[in-house]
Amino acid sequence: QRRVGLSLQRERALARQLLQDGKREKALLLLKKKRYQEQLLDKTENQISNLERMVQDIEFTQIEMKVIEGLKIGNECLNKMHQVMSIEEVERIIGETQDAVEYQRQIDELLAGSLTEEDEDAILEELNAITQEQMELPEVPSEPLPEKIPEASPVKNKPKPELVAAS
Repeated sequence: QRRVGLSLQRERALARQLLQDGKREKALLLLKKKRYQEQLLDKTENQISNLERMVQDIEFTQIEMKVIEGLKIGNECLNKMHQVMSIEEVERIIGETQDAVEYQRQIDELLAGSLTEEDEDAILEELNAITQEQMELPEVPSEPLPEKIPEASPVKNKPKPELVAAS
């Protein structure tokens, strides 16, 4: 394209020179040749553009084919998995999993101490029963209590040492 472009410029300049020299017929023939080369150049550019478009279309079609092949393989895998596991089997597994999760939640609640009010009341009653059994109260003295309580000596407050912050 560059070579033809330079050639077209030279031919145009040569045609001017021929016109100045009075050689109109040769200049006209040279301009016809130039016009023909311009048309060839345009056709060539259109063909190159068409080729580039075709290459892009082919590349895109190849990508589409890979996607379709991937979908086909994926569909086959899903069908095989569906043959291995029926809906009933999946529902049974999900049910068992939910039961196990609920059982584990109950264990966690018991370990964490989140008991119901009834459970806590029962536990408190049991604790009271145990403490009543184990508690031996001393006998009450039969002597009367003294009437005057001796005064306690006042406690002197010692000054506390002050803490000094280090800087």
